[in-house]
Amino acid sequence: MTAASVKHHPQPSAGVAFASELAFENIEHDYQGQQTLRGVSLIAAPGELLCLLGPSGSGKTTLLRLAAGLEEPRQGRILLNKREISGPDVFVPPEQRGVGLMFQDFALFPHMSVFENVRFGLNALSQAESKKQALVALQRVGLSDLADQFPHALSGGEQQRVALARALSPRPSVLLMDEPFSGLDSRLKDTVRDETLAILRETRATALMVTHDAEEAMRMADRIALLNDGQLVQVGTAEDLYYRPVNLFTAAFFSELNAFECTVLSGRVDTPLGIFDAPSFREGQSVSVAIRLPSVEIEVEGGNIPARIIFRRFLGVVEHIGLAVPGTEQVIQARIRAGQLKSGLRDVTLCVNEHDIMMFESGFK
Repeated sequence: MTAASVKHHPQPSAGVAFASELAFENIEHDYQGQQTLRGVSLIAAPGELLCLLGPSGSGKTTLLRLAAGLEEPRQGRILLNKREISGPDVFVPPEQRGVGLMFQDFALFPHMSVFENVRFGLNALSQAESKKQALVALQRVGLSDLADQFPHALSGGEQQRVALARALSPRPSVLLMDEPFSGLDSRLKDTVRDETLAILRETRATALMVTHDAEEAMRMADRIALLNDGQLVQVGTAEDLYYRPVNLFTAAFFSELNAFECTVLSGRVDTPLGIFDAPSFREGQSVSVAIRLPSVEIEVEGGNIPARIIFRRFLGVVEHIGLAVPGTEQVIQARIRAGQLKSGLRDVTLCVNEHDIMMFESGFK
């Protein structure tokens, strides 16, 4: 008999309609000996939309699956409103957790109507009550008039809203969303994200959303949890992670950078874009110096650093500029307002405001 087989399985509880706190305590997990989560502790507050952000393989979807009860953590506990739902001696099955799960491919049943898809998860209710809640969920997402349609007749945005209605119809205390907008056309994403956010605010459910898109996380989340290689790197608001990144990984995840590896000498670092004070680092220490592309100012003359334009990419409102500067083979990149520089210009000068410089201990994760 395995340890999992003797775990306590509580009796089903009634569905809830209020937001809950979801907490992860020191979660460790692996797949076939490959560690995917390393001591992750994280709390989603009641009514909060918390985004799990990170590159592929960072562990964000694994954390979501553990919360849903699709897998059991190798170590650590998961608690819902202070009640343990997964741990060394307890495992509450997915259907008894009071959580909603929304997949990135929507996972709608093609042979069922929109109404039947939404009603599917309400089998524990009476026929009259399940019908009522399904209709309320469809009305909430603005699809009452499409109740009799089948998924293939809907647009991608409409299918996404059906999936959201189905996840919300049991009135979960926590909604788990796995890259819910990844299958949508880029022109449609903004509208659907805004609609989804408005619905989540209205329902006041706690939501945990996986994404690899930093801009999407900033648009949607109350707070962002950034993961890398199975570890929690930084947690905070969009402003926290953008303006106060703890390391180069965080800074680079939220914006394009010019990054240089330097050594502190006499309290300063010498970069291709200037010499800057490094008061927080010790003499001889290796540091990563990072400068966001918009912080590189291009002037025809008057800047500190001579430069030559080697490419220009028109991107509508802005231009992406590549520049060669003395003392390095690294291409310096900048973003400027379109039309700021006349066509055909090659020789320019650069300057960087010292307040725009970010410095991190080299190799720190």
